[in-house]
Amino acid sequence: MSDHQEARRNHLLAALPEADWQRWQPQLEWVPLPLGQVLYESGCTMSHVYFPTDAIVSLLYVMADGASAEIAVVGNEGVVGISLFMGGGSTPSRAVVQSAGQGWRLRAAAIRDEFNDSAPVMHLLLRYTQALITQMAQTAVCNRHHVLDQQLCRWLLLSLDRLGGDELRMTQELIANMLGVRREGVTEAALKLQRDGLIRYSRGHITVLDRAGLEARTCECYEVVRKEYARLLPDLTAV
Repeated sequence: MSDHQEARRNHLLAALPEADWQRWQPQLEWVPLPLGQVLYESGCTMSHVYFPTDAIVSLLYVMADGASAEIAVVGNEGVVGISLFMGGGSTPSRAVVQSAGQGWRLRAAAIRDEFNDSAPVMHLLLRYTQALITQMAQTAVCNRHHVLDQQLCRWLLLSLDRLGGDELRMTQELIANMLGVRREGVTEAALKLQRDGLIRYSRGHITVLDRAGLEARTCECYEVVRKEYARLLPDLTAV
């Protein structure tokens, strides 16, 4: 696969108008995104934005005592590092690769220039940011009002949407850290889904056997987020 084709596996990059894409292409740098890599820490000035192609990045809020909870996931639909073009330069959250893969990155100065100088780029990135904010807000609501197996279903579906396919490699400990709950709770919820024939889980390998059943089991939060991405970014969902 050519660099051109590989980069455009990220839907935001694929949605760029041709003139903007031609300008971006020589500035993009391919990077591996291994499991556990920290793309930015809380409060640190960011040097790049990242466009995953087949990796998933978790945006986490880390408490003073080290406890953490996920506030959003980013995969091939989006970009990591929105504060660079929104003007903040840093954020209180942390970005960690939760499913290994690869992606492309663009220097901070370049993304700021593109955002300020190209109206199509600005509008695309703003629509993506609004969709991401919706995911963050709905995650907070879900974690407060819905039971753990519904949260786990939502998390699995959002992750799979950003990877394609029906498989994830993820330990229960990592899932527990993402959801901000005890590992024992994730074990119980995963076993319940497995007993009902919705997933198969073995040694950190999760296979979704019945996606329709998983969608029926999850809460309304997944559909709210999915519809908002489709509404704001129809050109991405068609890629």
